[in-house]
Amino acid sequence: MEKFQNKYRIPSARATWWNYSRTGTYFITICTRGRRHYFGRIPPSGPPQLDFSPAGKIAHDLWHEIPNYFPYTKLGEFITMPNHIHGILALHLPAPAAASAVQTRFIASPPALNKALESEEFNHLPHGGITGTHNPMLHKNLARIIRWYKGRCSYEIRKLGIDFGWHPRFYDIIIRNDAAYERISAYIINNPAKWRTPR
Repeated sequence: MEKFQNKYRIPSARATWWNYSRTGTYFITICTRGRRHYFGRIPPSGPPQLDFSPAGKIAHDLWHEIPNYFPYTKLGEFITMPNHIHGILALHLPAPAAASAVQTRFIASPPALNKALESEEFNHLPHGGITGTHNPMLHKNLARIIRWYKGRCSYEIRKLGIDFGWHPRFYDIIIRNDAAYERISAYIINNPAKWRTPR
């Protein structure tokens, strides 16, 4: 008998029937902790666009760095809002293939660690921690990309002396066809204007 009988279990927000490491296109939403307005403000008049705070600039710029660290990804529309981001992220994995532990650790790590990760000594160490090669960070999947993005944002923003945090989860919608892609792209582009509309 289980100790807590699932009383404190938080169900996954991911679609259990979908393989998040397969080729696919996703509409991603990530909110800040407590929906605090870390990223700037949208003025009540003038062009409906975000006046970026330093934290917002980091969140914006690092999203566009994703393909540099994960070359199997492509980016669609993206918007930084005062307390969340929306973006379209496509994974292009034509054949099931996992990069080596050394390669994936290199991709997922901040640039300051790259030299250490390329060293001969590192190449002979076991990879994946206590989970070995089953560590999800060693595989090409959506969760790993978002984990990297959230982690890098948190690291860089906190260096500014800001007590920054993300909501623990992220939200995704699988984009199934061109019509859905166009509809979601328009939603992202129009998000700042809708922000100013009384709700």
